[in-house]
Amino acid sequence: MGKVMAVCISEHKGTPKQNIETSKLIKDYGLENDAHAGSKRQVSLLSYEMEMAFKEKLKDSNINIFPGVFGENLLVEGFDFKKCAVGTTFQCRDVVLKITQIGKLCHEGCNIRQIAGDCIMPREGVFADVIKGGTISVGDDFKLVKSEKTASVLTASDRSFSGIREDVSGRLLKEILEENGYRVLSYNLVCDDEKEVYNKLIEITENEKPDVIFTTGGTGFSVRDRVPEATLKVADRNAPGISQAIREYSMKITKKAMLSRAESVIRDRTIIINLPGSPKAVRECLEFIIEPLKHGIEILKGEADG
Repeated sequence: MGKVMAVCISEHKGTPKQNIETSKLIKDYGLENDAHAGSKRQVSLLSYEMEMAFKEKLKDSNINIFPGVFGENLLVEGFDFKKCAVGTTFQCRDVVLKITQIGKLCHEGCNIRQIAGDCIMPREGVFADVIKGGTISVGDDFKLVKSEKTASVLTASDRSFSGIREDVSGRLLKEILEENGYRVLSYNLVCDDEKEVYNKLIEITENEKPDVIFTTGGTGFSVRDRVPEATLKVADRNAPGISQAIREYSMKITKKAMLSRAESVIRDRTIIINLPGSPKAVRECLEFIIEPLKHGIEILKGEADG
């Protein structure tokens, strides 16, 4: 549970906002009388803790850090917004906000940067759409509600990457995920190269921040099968139970499942799960883990207790 610390608007884009303490939020539009309302980035949110940390850093300077200085509409205590995935939903009174963008590019000649010496909004802030309107005031509770599940798909295959063979498994993964209520953020195809897989996993987790990345292919004994190695290299924490459960289940179907070297790990707030390369095995494994995995995602996002 968080708390609203400031409600800010400005008359002109690219300038600091002023804390007016209470405002009406209009569905599909933004804050009433705010210069950014009606744009692609309807409402901007910034962590109170991040702003205070920046203020502490500059305590010996003459720079005045005040609510709205970085162009944020809502300054909220209790959340590190940059770690939230696109699609994450928050509620404050009757207002419902859904994150649509994490950070942004800071344009040249930014007035905020000139005033504050830096602009933390591009790297610490997020933007949201107003799903349901209402009024928000300083002191209101600001809470996370269960959000939609998001996923990205990554196929590692030399033959599919070169166009020799259609990537049936990757497309099937996307289809099954969407049937189970996931919003698939991207479908990616790379060759069987450890560095390529590693770089793509980093890119997806940092830019898309999905709840889960499913890889398909590259988990066997072939010299070019290096997906598990790339997966372990990007990991912050291991999550071996998922891959262990998949292997145990698959062993009931074929003893060849013991040859799988698939891994499952966590990087930041994203779970990464290696699946086999064949369409049949992809369907069997994904349908086996899809329900319990949802609970794991909710725990990782702070929407459920462990």
